[in-house]
Amino acid sequence: MQLTEIEEFIVGLFDSRNNDCFYEESGITVRGTGEINRIGYCTNLTLDTIEEAIKNKVDLIITHHDAWDFIFGLKNACREKLLENNISHYFNHLPLDDCDFGTNNSLVEKLGLQIVENSHLEDGFYCGRIAEFNEEITFEELVQRLENILKERVKSWKFKDDVIKRIGLVCGGGASTSDVREAVEKSCDVYITGEKVLYTVEYAKFVEINLIIGSHTFTEIFGIESLAKKIKEKYSNIEIIKLKEEHLEAQ
Repeated sequence: MQLTEIEEFIVGLFDSRNNDCFYEESGITVRGTGEINRIGYCTNLTLDTIEEAIKNKVDLIITHHDAWDFIFGLKNACREKLLENNISHYFNHLPLDDCDFGTNNSLVEKLGLQIVENSHLEDGFYCGRIAEFNEEITFEELVQRLENILKERVKSWKFKDDVIKRIGLVCGGGASTSDVREAVEKSCDVYITGEKVLYTVEYAKFVEINLIIGSHTFTEIFGIESLAKKIKEKYSNIEIIKLKEEHLEAQ
């Protein structure tokens, strides 16, 4: 299958493709081989995940994040390694956070929640969700459920004794106090995200909202996994594999 055809198919999955920022937040970053037989997916583009792709003879890596500019020198190093090994790379960031099969919706589904509304608007993309359980559960039950899904320990703070019904969720980098405030304003019992800073914890304590923080990488993996599955459904002859990433943030 040709890379250009896969690229066109992916773009067609997103209702937000007319957003002015869509192509800044998604697309092909490196065009290696144009003939795609095996795709590897993961959350982050790093030298380690590229090495995993090389070991697994992957033609195309799809990720949620491109290599970050502020990890100085990483983007150029990744580009060079991809080109040396004739591997193409596609990423999809905010559009995948926003879409109905993306990062937030995928984790909401795994947690057994029902979406109430989209939330946390950024550059025209809704990067969070407000969702509810059909029946109330305890905070401890929610923490355990999330750890089972992510396959890693999470950090949790119980600042309120009530049972859990409504949650605010921003997969990945929802660490700002304004993100927590939106969950508070929408009457959430708990706020879940993938990044921790002191201010987030202090603010959650101040406003008495329960807080759960997993890793940035593994709160977002299910969105890129859902995208990979859609590609497989369309092109059954393409092999899809998950590229191994270490639980670096959870160590």
